[in-house]
Amino acid sequence: MANVAVREATSADIPQLIDAYEWLFAPPGITPADWNKDTARERLERTLAGPRSAVLVAVDGERVVGFGSMYLDIESVRFGQRCWVEDLAVGPAERSTGIGAALLSRARQWAADHGATHLELDSATTRTDAHRFYNRHQPTSHSLNFGWQTA
Repeated sequence: MANVAVREATSADIPQLIDAYEWLFAPPGITPADWNKDTARERLERTLAGPRSAVLVAVDGERVVGFGSMYLDIESVRFGQRCWVEDLAVGPAERSTGIGAALLSRARQWAADHGATHLELDSATTRTDAHRFYNRHQPTSHSLNFGWQTA
């Protein structure tokens, strides 16, 4: 990770970010039924412009080698403001080099800087390699997530 820097993404990063989402779709992941690059571009633009969201990129020179998206979502009565990591991925060739750890650390800092009391993410039960990574970073809680598509 010697030459890799983590920073907030800009609109210039969008083409590489769209391609990087393929890392999440590779097995054991799946490609969402409605995935297309035009919609992804629009969603990334809104995420980058939003005051309650950000995308981090890990870059080696100009090449995106990892990314993560964060969203301030609910303000829980029990826990306060939550920050959600929706996507966190590192390119297959760069895994186990510290990039994921740097992205997660920077996401935690972004969350704290934006008033969040905690950072959360969910991960499909099939992503056992990701779970080993998350557990090495000593999460303060574990839960089981249930979800339903509405459209």
